[in-house]
Amino acid sequence: MNQREGIVLGVEDLALITARTIEHYNERAAEFWEGTRDHDVKQNIEALLRHIRGAPPLRILDLGCGPGRDLAAFRSLGHEPIGLEGSPPLAAMAREHGGCEVWEQDFLALNLPAGRFDGIFANASLFHVPCQELPRAGELRRGLESRTLRGVSRSRIMARVSRTGGVRGGALLSTTRIAARATALACKRVAQER
Repeated sequence: MNQREGIVLGVEDLALITARTIEHYNERAAEFWEGTRDHDVKQNIEALLRHIRGAPPLRILDLGCGPGRDLAAFRSLGHEPIGLEGSPPLAAMAREHGGCEVWEQDFLALNLPAGRFDGIFANASLFHVPCQELPRAGELRRGLESRTLRGVSRSRIMARVSRTGGVRGGALLSTTRIAARATALACKRVAQER
């Protein structure tokens, strides 16, 4: 059920979707790590980095960092990534595997420091945000350094050059089945309980 079908999710529905999605990952953290740790997302990482002007170390927020695979990749390239994850078991794994700071936050209640990051990597994570709540992704812009490319797309990079003419940051989102499945299951459960 979604806005296109004429139903707007209420605060309680959104909280339930968030809880069920996090519960899904909490219960399957080890399985998720095993199933994704060898995924090659080099092309996604390169796509983000090519849109950021500057030399390493770049400050990258890995939004929905999962167990930390991409944090480790950014570190190996000489960058300073910070992870953001909603699932405590996955956040703990990310700290271990990525060797980085990882913040535990709800995607629907982001609290990002202004201008902290040169880029935001959101690999398959915004699928966990119901469509009606995607305007909240504007909070991500607050976290980007002021002269950044600001674009978030469900399937590709969308670039908008800042007023200064510099392209210094960006956001990337690519898709995976497991993320879409977890969100779909949570939304389906909420709809069934209505």
